[in-house]
Amino acid sequence: MQSNILYNRLSVLRAERNLSRQDLADALGVNYQTIGFLERGDYNPSLTLALDLSDFFHLPIEAIFSRKPLQPLSQQVYGATAKASSKR
Repeated sequence: MQSNILYNRLSVLRAERNLSRQDLADALGVNYQTIGFLERGDYNPSLTLALDLSDFFHLPIEAIFSRKPLQPLSQQVYGATAKASSKR
């Protein structure tokens, strides 16, 4: 049986763009609490909201949401690991 857990990078994407939950909510036309619920995994987005987030961040949906825990972007993009960064 498949889990209903949907992992996401919303808080990271917001932080990279210096956006508050309210800023993102206003841009998408949703309540700021919806953004918090999404970030914590308390709520899964509708397909429409997921597509709106994808459009807003100019990223494919699978870069924002996943059914498996997401790896840190530095690890995905650069192959960096915790061990490699601790050698400095």
